[in-house]
Amino acid sequence: MIRKSAIVLAILMLAVVAWGLFFEAGSTRIIINGQELIGPLKGAVGAAGLVVGLIALFCAAIFMLFVFAGIGIFIIGGVIVVGLVLAGFAFPVLLFLLLPLAIVWLFIALARSAGT
Repeated sequence: MIRKSAIVLAILMLAVVAWGLFFEAGSTRIIINGQELIGPLKGAVGAAGLVVGLIALFCAAIFMLFVFAGIGIFIIGGVIVVGLVLAGFAFPVLLFLLLPLAIVWLFIALARSAGT
């Protein structure tokens, strides 16, 4: 099963590289030191960058799978709390909306904890 999925992922990666090389709409440009890259190596450099990007995203996805399974839930909760605090500082008008929501959330949390 793992071997088949590895072959499918490799073929998928090659298909994405081929699509990026042969069917580009001209919207992607590689610029090095302020000069646009042209010539016969343009496709090779673009394909190498695309492959490196795909591998990095695949590795990040595997890493996130393990992180979110454990301590990642607490990390995401912390990020959400920090985001709410920053939103409160950025938009103080929303504080009047957030306070009643926080009170309702507290009542629901108390009711659920009393029920269990």
